[in-house]
Amino acid sequence: MIEFCPLDLGSRFIPYDEGLERQRDLHRRVAARTAPDTVLLLEHRAVYTAGKRTEPSELPTDGSEVVVSDRGGKLTWHGPGQLVGYPILRLPEPLEVVRYVRDLEAALSAVVAEFGIEGHRVEGRSGVWVTQNGAEAKIAAIGIRVSEGVSMHGFALNCSNSLEPYEHIVACGIRDAGVTTMTEVLGRRIEPREVQAAVEEQLCRVLERVPAVAA
Repeated sequence: MIEFCPLDLGSRFIPYDEGLERQRDLHRRVAARTAPDTVLLLEHRAVYTAGKRTEPSELPTDGSEVVVSDRGGKLTWHGPGQLVGYPILRLPEPLEVVRYVRDLEAALSAVVAEFGIEGHRVEGRSGVWVTQNGAEAKIAAIGIRVSEGVSMHGFALNCSNSLEPYEHIVACGIRDAGVTTMTEVLGRRIEPREVQAAVEEQLCRVLERVPAVAA
């Protein structure tokens, strides 16, 4: 069974380094089989993070600080109004990392569908997308790392966050598509706490259908 651990969700914005330390501690314990599969849910204090494939031309144009991350993917932003999920899970063997990413995409697509938003995949690009004004816009980003068979990092679902920070970067290294939020798509404010239950339900539905590796 997957356990969920909201970190002051709705009451405090977690600094990125604090969230990373929580991840690393939990990762050690899950890898050692002294803690159950757990998903951390939180809102970050505003921060840009650069994954392993980030290129210099994608960095902020306004001089903002960027935290280098050991996750996959490229540059992105985290901040208030965005539900960030860090699944620390022992993945089934043999490891199928692409399948795990697809499972996260399926779960998040089901979450936004509960709110009347049609999310979908875009071939060759990770995350969940919507068609908005005739163009593709990302509503949920995914960037992960797997070590010792256990996942780290995860997803960011745009709920009510500002889109202004994305104007200063090439988000996820994608120059020909936009970024949106559930609030913008629906025309009414959707806060991270409102989607928490749906996220927990859909992650369990999608991820627990695959048996865990035997001890």
